[in-house]
Amino acid sequence: MSKSAGLAAHSLSVSVSVLRKPVLVLTSLLMLLPLFARADDFVLNDQDYFEKRSLDVLVFSNWYDAFFSDSKISGVELIHFGERNATNGDVRLNITPEQWDPIAEFKRRDVDKKHNRISAYERYSKYSFDYSVQVEAHGDKISIAVILPKALPKELEGKAGFNLEFLPATYFEKSFIADNSYGYFPIYPSGVKEQNGVSEPTPMAEGNSLTLAPEDPRARVSIVSKKQKLRLYDGRGKAQNGWFVVRSEIPAHKSGKVIEWELQAGTDPHWTRPPMIAHSQVGYHPEQKKVAVIELDKHDAQTGDAKLFRVQADGSSKQVFEATTSFWGKYQRYLYSEFDFSSVKDEGVYFIDYKGQKSDTFRIAKNVYDSAWYPTLDVYMPVQMDHMMVNEAYRVWHGVSHMDDARQAPVNHEHFDLYAQGPTTDTPYKSGEHIPGLNVGGWFDAGDYDIRTQTQYGTVLMLVQAWEKFGIKRDVTKVDYAAKYVDLHVPDGKNDILQQIEHGTLALISQYRAVGHAINGIIAPSLDQYTHLGDASTKTDGLIYNPALGVNEQKNGESGKPDDRWAFTSRSSALDYGSIAALAAASRALAEENPALAKECRETALRVWHDEQSHKPDVFEHGNTTGGPLPAEKLRAAVELLITTGDKEYKDAILELLPQLEPQFGWHAMNLLRAMPYMDKAYADKMRELSTQYVAFQKSLEKQNPFGVLIVDGGWAGDGWIINMGVTNYYVHEAFPDLLGAEYVYKDLNYIYGTHPDSSISFVSNVGTRSKKVAYGNNRADFSFISGGIVPGILLLKPDYPENKENWPFLWGENEYVVNLAANYIFLVNAVDSLVKE
Repeated sequence: MSKSAGLAAHSLSVSVSVLRKPVLVLTSLLMLLPLFARADDFVLNDQDYFEKRSLDVLVFSNWYDAFFSDSKISGVELIHFGERNATNGDVRLNITPEQWDPIAEFKRRDVDKKHNRISAYERYSKYSFDYSVQVEAHGDKISIAVILPKALPKELEGKAGFNLEFLPATYFEKSFIADNSYGYFPIYPSGVKEQNGVSEPTPMAEGNSLTLAPEDPRARVSIVSKKQKLRLYDGRGKAQNGWFVVRSEIPAHKSGKVIEWELQAGTDPHWTRPPMIAHSQVGYHPEQKKVAVIELDKHDAQTGDAKLFRVQADGSSKQVFEATTSFWGKYQRYLYSEFDFSSVKDEGVYFIDYKGQKSDTFRIAKNVYDSAWYPTLDVYMPVQMDHMMVNEAYRVWHGVSHMDDARQAPVNHEHFDLYAQGPTTDTPYKSGEHIPGLNVGGWFDAGDYDIRTQTQYGTVLMLVQAWEKFGIKRDVTKVDYAAKYVDLHVPDGKNDILQQIEHGTLALISQYRAVGHAINGIIAPSLDQYTHLGDASTKTDGLIYNPALGVNEQKNGESGKPDDRWAFTSRSSALDYGSIAALAAASRALAEENPALAKECRETALRVWHDEQSHKPDVFEHGNTTGGPLPAEKLRAAVELLITTGDKEYKDAILELLPQLEPQFGWHAMNLLRAMPYMDKAYADKMRELSTQYVAFQKSLEKQNPFGVLIVDGGWAGDGWIINMGVTNYYVHEAFPDLLGAEYVYKDLNYIYGTHPDSSISFVSNVGTRSKKVAYGNNRADFSFISGGIVPGILLLKPDYPENKENWPFLWGENEYVVNLAANYIFLVNAVDSLVKE
């Protein structure tokens, strides 16, 4: 038995029984166990999960993501030495489930502290199949049982089983033992992919006992099943985001306790999670407030001495500051203390030492933010450009993509990725017909390849604001529309930010040229195409679909392959208003760069605004959530048209909307404050009143968490909220500096750069000493990153676990790049840079 790292071997045991009657003697002994409790026994804590040093067992604390089904955050989960390495302990109908495969309906969760038991009750309604998963603690052991009130429905025989999924990155290059057979976990999958039930993945191993990573006590988990075979599968053969799956099939014609496993995991009763020093990986301006946040295990001391060292050119380091940390308190599962070293202002390279734990190096310098936004504008945004070939030196990011855009989406159709088409097309085109003119401009929305209109206009708007507010001028990218060619690190004499504004604007204006109004977006029609990873130009054949041709036939620039993306075209006033705002803003930015396009944008924005005043939304539009709240988007349009024209009509529109927007001023503050220079004193007084309330909320955040920012929970992490709040804080500070100091802008950016829970990594790839190197871009299958991309960040899993995995890119809620966040980030960095240089 391994004793590496001084770990003692302890066990976690879990039982899942097959129709055994309880033995009276055994039951009596189990009832006496609390009388002999040991220090390392499991405790069902006040957060309603099983806890012991180095191992926590969550039981349906989280549920599958509401929007995207299986997001690997549900069922029975193991947090092993501080890392969540197992999840989705539940009954599934697929051997290695994919994201969209069936999941049960969660009915309720019962916590029975008297018996150290948690039970989750679930149902597959389609099959009238009810079951429960029951987890109990007995000293240092845990039992998990799957209980059926009646036998498995016939149509689920051979399909339903209890799965527990293990994170591949934890087990790469480690071994396993199944009964008397042996193997290892490969870093790349092989074997058969399940297809329409015809074939099944081949088990890597099977037996009544299975031990994962026997050589590593920090990863070791042993499972014993007395009757039902255990089978180990590699889910990555079916989908790159699959996990290693341990599964037992539910037997037919049985009810009651139908499956029981016994698990043992390596633990250490003395383990304490090492302190984490959260700080900005980019660094600090000399005059900034500089506070590192020390994240501590709850068993650790609350405070200690922290030291700041300056790195010398000869490799040595010199201590320049020391202080005892100040205890902030408990947040989620950890304790937090603060190390304030604001008094240190000399420029140089530094690191922090806390009880022997050293931070990454960071800078203190006056120019610390000068280039922090370059990778985002220079690399990430060009790489996301659709309908172009994107080249970088010896590398081609993707070829000319989606030149066959787009076919009219079918009516009364709900897409699997949150798009929907109403009862009519709202266009001159029938379902399935090609809509010409949509194969220009736009960015890939996120880690997938769709063109989401709301994202496009949000990105254009923020880029225009960054250009107007900070006078951004940078030229390192060549964009050639005639050749449909983009070349990174090659100047072409044009301002890159204006070229990006132009690219997004082309996608928006093409919708009005083609169908006369904004559309929801353009996306792959089938799941097989949607899950495509790799070069975007290979997602379709680039040829317009002609149903008269054979599926493999090509003729006159057309093909018989129906792979063209669908355009979802149901009219939405919210989308029209958002697009009006972007077109109006772009008309200002592109006035010299592309005067003809600028003129068309201005005229289109004015025309559609006036059309919307008489447009009556239909029933479907009211049920369409993709367009955003109507008042918010109308405000955007009114503000941009006011700035563009100065006309009283738009002042009146803003005043008319104001009562609806006041209750959520923080959400709308940026646009309301941007209108202030064009409004009267009464409006300015109202903005001050609302800003005063907003500032009180901002200051309350300092009591909610040690980072003093808005950290949200849910299926998608909160970096977008935090960056947007940083932008809002900039506008509030600009309007009313006496109400809100610049520090409230800095702290939002510091959070993104590493002053956050769980780790100190920068959430902007290639920005800061240590940054995201494994992210959910469309290149995620390569375990790589796109320079300048920003990820969602820390996902708060209920009840108290903050997570952002750097070794596994496929958790989209933590690691997926989104293009509009890039534009907001560019604005925020330039805002902070302008403030520190004041």
